[in-house]
Amino acid sequence: RMETDYNPMELPNNTGFEEDSDYKDFEGTDVKDMRLEAEAVVNDVLFAVSNMFVSKTLPCAEDVAYINVETRERNRYCLELTEAGLRVVAYDFDQTDDRLQTPYHETVYSLLDSLSPAYREVFGNALLQRLEALEKETQS
Repeated sequence: RMETDYNPMELPNNTGFEEDSDYKDFEGTDVKDMRLEAEAVVNDVLFAVSNMFVSKTLPCAEDVAYINVETRERNRYCLELTEAGLRVVAYDFDQTDDRLQTPYHETVYSLLDSLSPAYREVFGNALLQRLEALEKETQS
C-alpha cells in the first residue's frame, strides 16, 4: 500500500461528486483509481528529483498507472504502480520492457532511495530541516 496524505475513497458522501460521472463507479466500492494514487506519489517526492509526472502515453487503469521519473543524476525511468507497489519497467519515459524483471518496492521512497544517491541526499536534508523546524517550534 502506497503512503499518501489522503485516501480519495474517504470522501464524505455530501461532497457533490455524486453528479460527476467519473466518481459514480466508486460509490460503495473499494476500488482505487491508480491515476489518483500516482498523482499523490508524484506530489510527494517531486522536490527531490529532476522531473516526475504520470505518463499520458501509457494507459492508466483502476489497477495500474505509469510514472516517468528523471533522477538528479539525469537517469530516466518508467515506473509501474500497482497494488503490489512500484517497480521500474523501463529505462526511459513512456516505455515498458517485458524482459525487465525488477523487484517491487512498497513505497516510492525506497524505490528512489535504491536508484538515486542524490535523491537520498535531498530527501534526507529536507527531513533534517523539517525536524529542526519542529524542534524550534517546541522550544518556543
